[in-house]
Amino acid sequence: MPSTLSTTPVTPRRALAADPAYQAFWILRTGFAVAPILFGLDKFANLLVDWPTYLAPWIDDLVPGSAQATMYAVGVVEIVAGLTVALAPRFGGWLVAGWLAGIIVNLLTVPGYYDIALRDFGLLLGAVALARLAERHRPARTPDRTARTPH
Repeated sequence: MPSTLSTTPVTPRRALAADPAYQAFWILRTGFAVAPILFGLDKFANLLVDWPTYLAPWIDDLVPGSAQATMYAVGVVEIVAGLTVALAPRFGGWLVAGWLAGIIVNLLTVPGYYDIALRDFGLLLGAVALARLAERHRPARTPDRTARTPH
């Protein structure tokens, strides 16, 4: 008995590239890969902002070391999150969404940063959208060429 082949038509690359959902997936994937990496790197330089001022005092009291040392750890996590989005967006989107949820909780406990918490909530929604789109646009599995088909 011959092995069965999929009858699903192959979508041409050009048609896929013109698909608005596929374009949205790549826009979100690129943004959620690049931004966390850049923000993570800046945690070591404080060029964009004085990052330790965004750390809630109660969190600073919980973690050992200085607020700047905490920001170094945050920077590493953000770089890893950005790389994860680039390499595995189905997982990376959820990772970034979870990380943003933690940032929002932190910001809501620091007076004066509610606007940034609201902005980060919008980013959280974008990260969830990325994870959902990544589910749809995941690479097709290649068949296992070593598996034998029953005759």
